[in-house]
Order: sequence, then structure tokens, then C-alpha cells
Amino acid sequence: MEAPPVTAMPVTGGTINMMEYLLQGSVLDQALESLLHRLRGLCDNMEPETFTDHELVYLLKGQQGNPFILRARRSLSHPTSPWHLRYLGQPEVGDKSRHALVRNCVDVAASHSLPEFLNEMGFRMDHEFVANGHIFRKGAMKIVVSKLSRILVPGNTENTERLSLSYLVELSLLAPAGQDTVSEDMRSFAEQLKPLVHLEKIDPSKQRH
Repeated sequence: MEAPPVTAMPVTGGTINMMEYLLQGSVLDQALESLLHRLRGLCDNMEPETFTDHELVYLLKGQQGNPFILRARRSLSHPTSPWHLRYLGQPEVGDKSRHALVRNCVDVAASHSLPEFLNEMGFRMDHEFVANGHIFRKGAMKIVVSKLSRILVPGNTENTERLSLSYLVELSLLAPAGQDTVSEDMRSFAEQLKPLVHLEKIDPSKQRH
């Protein structure tokens, strides 16, 4: 089953119906410390927040067209925290002047019975993974550096295997629709991270998961 590319936004609070502006890149394991050092100098928080999250991707197949996709995520570091349910819309295309990918984002907190609820609604889990890493903040921007691991035994988050020898780097910002000027701020910040990491506006339709 083909699904949109994985994003590793950690569980850090709910936001209802906003636009997500996103730039993505990756850095090899051996370059991680250099990138973290640069981010400590540029961001508001000298010491990043850390996270370890378990994400399950659910699909609801319709009569035609692409399946409807929801993402359920829980914190493994704080198991009593609420689950989060996330919907990511299709990226808006056509405006080449935007420096970041833009898509609708709905993020709501949910109870621990969320997986059972989704199953009852007819959704089926497509895949799951564990993401762990660091969160930096610069104003309204959030920078997430994370390692993704596949789960080898369904539901067993202790039995994982790293997906690659690199870390996913995501620069994102949530804003109401029409605030496209924020993508310029994101582009300027991304320039300061070169050549350690090249953050780009990645078109998910040209990627295969």
C-alpha cells in the first residue's frame, strides 16, 4: 500500500485546522552532533527537548480514489499523556513562489482507546514506526531531528530496526491560511543550516514510501 511520506512530528500539543509549512532534509549519523551544535546556537532553547513516539498510520478505503489517512501517535517517554490524532491534507501545488510545502493540518488530543475507536470506524492500520530525537524552537518555527525505526513485531515497540543511517530533519510552522510570508522566514533559517543539512520543499507525490 502506498502512503504519503513519513513525517516525524512529535506529540507536543494539539492544534485545530491550521496550515502546516514544511521543509525536510536528512543528515548522516556521523554529522548529527555538528548539526545539534549549530541548532543550539541558532535556536531559542539551548538544550533541545527529547522525545520517543510510537506512530500508527491508519487507512480507510473508499469506493474510489485514494484512501483516507489518519495518524495516531503516542509518547513512549510519557505513557500517561494523551494520544494525538493527526490529519494531513494534500499539499497545495501551483504557487512556485512559496519556499515551503503547504498543507492543511488537523491535530487533536485523544484518549488511550483511540486505536480501538479507529478500528470500529472501519480504519485499518497500514504501518507503524517509532521516532525518537530532539526538538528545537525558533520563534514559531519547530525543528525536529529524529531517527525512524520500523517495528518488527506488530505492537511491540521494544523490537525495532532503524530504517536508515541518517536522521530526518524537519523545519515546520503552523499558521492560519494565507500567512505565506512565513515560508520566507523558514527559507532564511534553512540557509543558516547549510552545508550541514539542505532543507527542501519536497513534493510527496514524487516520493514513494
